[in-house]
Amino acid sequence: MATPPWTPDASSHQAPAGQRRATSGCLIAGVVTAIVVVLICTVVAAVVLVQRLRDEAATGAGPGNEPAAAASAGSPAGGACRWLPTDEASNPNIKNVGTPPTTVPTSGVQQLTMTTDHGVIKVQVETAKAPCAAASITYLAGRKFFDNTRCHRLVTEGIEVLQCGDPTATGMGGPSYRYAEENLPNVTDPAKNYPVGTLAMAKTQDPATTGSQFFIVYGPSPLTPDYTVLGTLTAGLDVVQAIGKAGAVDPAGKAATDGAPSSPVTITSLTVTPA
Repeated sequence: MATPPWTPDASSHQAPAGQRRATSGCLIAGVVTAIVVVLICTVVAAVVLVQRLRDEAATGAGPGNEPAAAASAGSPAGGACRWLPTDEASNPNIKNVGTPPTTVPTSGVQQLTMTTDHGVIKVQVETAKAPCAAASITYLAGRKFFDNTRCHRLVTEGIEVLQCGDPTATGMGGPSYRYAEENLPNVTDPAKNYPVGTLAMAKTQDPATTGSQFFIVYGPSPLTPDYTVLGTLTAGLDVVQAIGKAGAVDPAGKAATDGAPSSPVTITSLTVTPA
């Protein structure tokens, strides 16, 4: 087999003895020079390290005194939420209604009332556990962001959820901001992460992409714990289950397991009590 071009065949290209001795001498000299260079670099690095440690000791900036890391996007550190901008230029489905206050309530519960053309759905919002999500949906509700919008997605197989909150009903819409996830389930069984009756916030596969879209779990839904739990239905689960039972359709109007509700669902109003 021919030797690959990147692997020279030493047996067929061996140098004469005199040339090999000269080459060996050059190699030894080169090795000694390299060792000297390495020793010099080591000494210089040690001097620099000692001086740096002295400087850190003087300023108190050592490993045990590093400045606190900035709060993760949207984390309610001290009741403050971080609202991250959404690229409106690349998404015409974004609706700019400003942003909620950065300082938000962090205790208690609120009541969300969603009136639809199928019936009324009520949710206890866990403000203390998901303060940023609660502040966001309260803010959007106050600006009638959800009024007269359609629930654009119904999934009937694998998971059983009704998804709403996109004013364009395209699945791509939302406000001009996003924020980080919070109040994530802490269980090892995916089937128990989002029990029937849970209202959770939808997001993309990327972190800190929660916006206005949310989903209501009306049947068994084994999901990974990536979605903020906003609260639990206190009334209207039967309304959502009836919508689920009617099934979903694809854009062509044919029966589907993941599509739009076959019986269109319109949110006529969505309100949230003050925190």
